Amino acid sequence: MSTTSLRLIAMLIFFLLSPLALAMGADFIMLGRYFARFDESPTKRVNVNGSYMKEYWGEGSARARNWQRYDLGGAAKLSFEEGVDSYVPYAGALADGMATTLAKVRSTMCNCGALTIPELREKAKLTLVSATSIVEGGAHDVLLKDTSNSGGRS
Repeated sequence: MSTTSLRLIAMLIFFLLSPLALAMGADFIMLGRYFARFDESPTKRVNVNGSYMKEYWGEGSARARNWQRYDLGGAAKLSFEEGVDSYVPYAGALADGMATTLAKVRSTMCNCGALTIPELREKAKLTLVSATSIVEGGAHDVLLKDTSNSGGRS
């Protein structure tokens, strides 16, 4: 697989594991969905089945391609839809979300013994794991407490 292909794959998986995208060599990451979750996004916060959500539509969605910036002129139209018109979980203030995201990236870099992103690319080792090992590596066979309103207290 070419370096370019690996970088594209890395960009696509950002929302699952952004440090992985950086480790695989991504030069940039598309962040529309990430930023759509925050207060600063111009979309409305709505209650969907008891959870607060923010509207989100991908750049290739029917909603986005109806905007003037996608008008190709004349009868030419985009022939297929790539993105979705959906909701993403509301995440509060951007400053808080960015702090958490950066802490996760720094933690991953520390775990790899890297101080810079180029060093992360050199030192990171990707390992294929089974679905079972992902479950076993996290909290399992317990009922987790909802601590979202405890101010960090358990």
